Amino acid sequence: MPTTNLADGPNQRQAGFNLFLVGFLILFLELACIRWFSAKVVFLQFFTNIVLLAAFLGMSCGCLAARRTTNWLALFPGLALVTFAAVATIMALYANWGQFAVDVGHQASPQEVFFGTEYRNPDLAKFVVPIEAIAGLFFVLIALMFVGLGQTLGRAFDAYPNRVAGYSLNIGGSLAGIVGFSLLSFAQAPPVVWFGISCAGIVYLLYQDKALSILRLATIIVVVGFTAFYTDRSGSHDIRWSPYYAVDLNKSNGVITVNSIGHQEMMPFSERGSSYSLIHLLQKHSGGAPFKNVMIIGAGSGNDLAHALRFGVERIDAVEIDPVIQNIGIHNHPDKPYQDPRVVPHLDDGRHFLRTTERKYDLVVYALVDSLILHSGYANIRLESYLFTEQAFQDVRRVLKQDGVFVMYNYYRQGWIVQRVAEMAKQVFGCDPLVLPLPYKETLTSSEAVGFTTIIAGCNPRISTAFRDRGQFWLNSIPPENLAVNGFDKPQEKGQDKAAAQHGDWVPLAPAKLVVDNEGAKQSTSDDWPFLYVSGRLIPDLTVRSMILLGVLGLGLVYLFKPKGAWRPNNRMFFLGAAFMLLETKAVVQMALLFGSTWLVNSAVFFTALLLILAANLYVIKVPSTRLARHYAGLLALLAVSVLVPLDTFLSGGIVWRYVIPCALALGPMFFAGVIFARSFRDEANPDQAFGSNIAGSVIGGLAESCSTLLGFRYLLIVAIGFYLLSAWMPSRKG
Repeated sequence: MPTTNLADGPNQRQAGFNLFLVGFLILFLELACIRWFSAKVVFLQFFTNIVLLAAFLGMSCGCLAARRTTNWLALFPGLALVTFAAVATIMALYANWGQFAVDVGHQASPQEVFFGTEYRNPDLAKFVVPIEAIAGLFFVLIALMFVGLGQTLGRAFDAYPNRVAGYSLNIGGSLAGIVGFSLLSFAQAPPVVWFGISCAGIVYLLYQDKALSILRLATIIVVVGFTAFYTDRSGSHDIRWSPYYAVDLNKSNGVITVNSIGHQEMMPFSERGSSYSLIHLLQKHSGGAPFKNVMIIGAGSGNDLAHALRFGVERIDAVEIDPVIQNIGIHNHPDKPYQDPRVVPHLDDGRHFLRTTERKYDLVVYALVDSLILHSGYANIRLESYLFTEQAFQDVRRVLKQDGVFVMYNYYRQGWIVQRVAEMAKQVFGCDPLVLPLPYKETLTSSEAVGFTTIIAGCNPRISTAFRDRGQFWLNSIPPENLAVNGFDKPQEKGQDKAAAQHGDWVPLAPAKLVVDNEGAKQSTSDDWPFLYVSGRLIPDLTVRSMILLGVLGLGLVYLFKPKGAWRPNNRMFFLGAAFMLLETKAVVQMALLFGSTWLVNSAVFFTALLLILAANLYVIKVPSTRLARHYAGLLALLAVSVLVPLDTFLSGGIVWRYVIPCALALGPMFFAGVIFARSFRDEANPDQAFGSNIAGSVIGGLAESCSTLLGFRYLLIVAIGFYLLSAWMPSRKG
């Protein structure tokens, strides 16, 4: 193995620069890995926290190994090559072998639903790999990739005499990293740029360490080149990287794939997609006037818009969160719905738009809002999670006119999800919603699998009365065939049987009777517990297995890299790291609720957290006699208020009540926590070991976040309070 002579370590000036550079590289590479591995490793997009925790674990192990002679940064090229080769192997197996399946929490009868993972039945496949095994493999490989940077960080901390000033330099580098990556995300730069920048920094560090050989440089070039390798050469695919997904448009058929899972298909009105017309046909043939003002959340590539425009709307507010998918719809949809002057596109989070608009609508549509990625690596929520809560439905009711209609349609997968949504709509609107499964089912039970289902909510009785008086509604699979026919009349009775045989198929629709046979249907979602796709207040078995596996692997790696001889972790720093991770989780979900679940809000939250840490460092430098007891008291007081006050308390009122106070409650604890950490870190005898223990604690905090599906986000802070109390009880190791 390559070795380093520790006596030739960096001088103070070089150590300061390294602290800044490594801070930049770790955060930049971490974000690059979260984006790339979640897109390229099948189904890993639902477990992006694994990549985040692996980066933290690798950094921790590197700090712990700072005084070892093995140079782990010199091993980075080989480790990265092995990791990327593992990605290529799994991609090739899944793409080319139909008998290879990945089991994601037994989707035939799941405790948690993951859209897009059910297409290959593990019970019928010849070779089945559980997703936790794939997650564990990449957890270890990605962690090993970060050990070298962590080791360089630990050595720089040892060489820099002023601990807090050195930590400030490191935070400054992290700030530069998040700004740089955010700019590249805004520019929709491809992965070859992300990894090119990251690896250029690593090449510099290797050169500085006199460990840069031709073989290592060539290996790094291969790794960076690999990220550009999987591109279409035929010209039939347009592949772009939005801030959320790797978006692949098949220009020959209009199919949009994101992160290797089919997501949308642009459908010409003249050929297919009649389900998008359904609500407008029901309104028309039940005697109602056309919807004039319409909001469509999840407007995507434009299918819903194309159909709504055929039925006399005057204005459509088309809300879409992904800029690339919206751009594809603007330029590539065959019906050009975005070009119609009646369509007003909005690039925004749906819940944020609902909360902030002052317009009133005749119709609000949730149009297949089913993201295929987590909101961030810090919390187990998806981009649409805050659209399906009781408080979100109250926001919908606020923007609807008195006789307005709220419609949701999707492939909900499980009956208990449909029933949960329907029950929340009933509670908020005070009227029974209509549930229309396609194909028609007389009854819909909680425990059965379901396909495309439309849920119509609100207290306008016109459509429900038409179903009661006239029975079934008939829908043709070819949209234009529905325009001249009243669907409440059977086609055969109108002389349409011959035409039906020639132009599409007629299918009946009617409200299904809901039969509750699963407790999951009774569990409503809220802004504190926004887990629509989890069957109840529990930690799913898949999550439990993953926590155990990752915990064991993490302990094994820490044992492998711990300093030689008798050693025990720095307990105070460990618990400070675990608690701070949960503070970040709370800040991410609170800001998502206030400002939207967009990538820009995420970046702003992390940038603000780093600024608060930097401010805490400067405070400790200026006030060296800082007393920890006061800051612990302030921290615990703010956390106690956050536990006692529900999130939805601040969803209405003036700007101070709606934004300033909740931001202070979410972000304020970070300043106090930063002061406590900086003050403790300043006096530590072994800064590399202290920082390594702190980052190891962050891994435990990340695993503890999984308890949010049991506790909700408010009560998850009780776990953070427990960690902080343990840190206060633990003695510091003063130098």
